[in-house]
Amino acid sequence: MARPREFDEITVLNAAIQCFWSRGYEATSVRDLAESMGMTGASLYNAFGDKRALFRKSLDRYVAQSFGDRVERFEHLPPRQAIAAFFDEIVTRSLGDKKRKGCMLINSAIEIAPHDRRFGRAIADVLVEIEQFFLRCARAGQRDGTITEAQSAEDLARLLLSTLLGLRVLARSRPESDLLYGVLRPVWALLDQP
Repeated sequence: MARPREFDEITVLNAAIQCFWSRGYEATSVRDLAESMGMTGASLYNAFGDKRALFRKSLDRYVAQSFGDRVERFEHLPPRQAIAAFFDEIVTRSLGDKKRKGCMLINSAIEIAPHDRRFGRAIADVLVEIEQFFLRCARAGQRDGTITEAQSAEDLARLLLSTLLGLRVLARSRPESDLLYGVLRPVWALLDQP
């Protein structure tokens, strides 16, 4: 008969997220993870598999808690307002990130995706989901007249995705309100063109 787990999976997974997020995938050792999760290395392997499997589970949870939650809260708003709220929350979080950890997804896209085909695909799939959220907003905004039709909804969605990626990277080295909102003002002007 299997022994029941003696830990709260959500709690230890959140600890793993924090560990990976602050150190990055490569710099995080199994020892670091076990220590931060309050587990032995053997228990970690038994519960989650290897470091790679734990990272994937951690990244999936991070994405669900950040992007998934954000979309759930903002998708019901009018489309132009949903886009503004999405980015306002990103800037607010970036400015409040005293450790300058940035976004675990974007950090992973830079650190891991170029060197690991499977992780690269998983990260690309999330970026497609983000682009799809922006595309739904752009199309709805073009239908209701709150977003310009001077550019295709597809191009606007790609612009918003690249703006998001740029903001998240920029905020790690220069988390300055004027700078980050300065990046957004021309984007808003483009979306709002008659």
